[in-house]
Amino acid sequence: MSIAVYNLIKNRDANRCLDIFDERLHPLIREKLAEECFKQGYEHIYIYRFFAIICNATRLPTECAITTLVFLERLLSYAEIDICPTNWRRIVLGAILLACKYWDNAILWNVEFCRIFKDVTLEDINELERHYLDLIKFNINVPISVYAEYYFDLHTLVFDNGMCCMRVPLTKERAQDLEVKSQFCEENDLCRAAVRRSSSDGNCVGFCV
Repeated sequence: MSIAVYNLIKNRDANRCLDIFDERLHPLIREKLAEECFKQGYEHIYIYRFFAIICNATRLPTECAITTLVFLERLLSYAEIDICPTNWRRIVLGAILLACKYWDNAILWNVEFCRIFKDVTLEDINELERHYLDLIKFNINVPISVYAEYYFDLHTLVFDNGMCCMRVPLTKERAQDLEVKSQFCEENDLCRAAVRRSSSDGNCVGFCV
């Protein structure tokens, strides 16, 4: 997953960005980062550590990593922006916010991410998620064909880079679960009707599928 994000940053054509994702305007940590950090802070190891911090704190399942990449690339395509050194953390975080709620066994309240990034307010997390949903036109539909394509592409990318990982099989149960969610999305106007407000130690934006 981190390799895929690294390649997207490295191979970008420009630095098109929206303010909501710019970490210079909406920092994830209180300490002001030097401009040099935004030039060098996207190396693979930094991206890996960012994912590791979130995954270790939330115990997100493998499926979330794949749907995170689906939503991330969907954002870049729909919003016509680039993932670059100044915005990759917030773009990744926004994709994870959606992905972890896509799977019934990985639902997390937005406030839980405030405990990971202690300098970020719940309002900022909510606003990030709202913008993400709006920019991808509420399209959280992930058909099994799309999931399978990303699943195998990620494994190929890992092995092509000389790494090894424990392959989590794409089981019949996972495929059926995806089909149910995909059908629900198609029947509900790209999940616009599925978006709802919830609360946990404060308001947060969420959706059910």
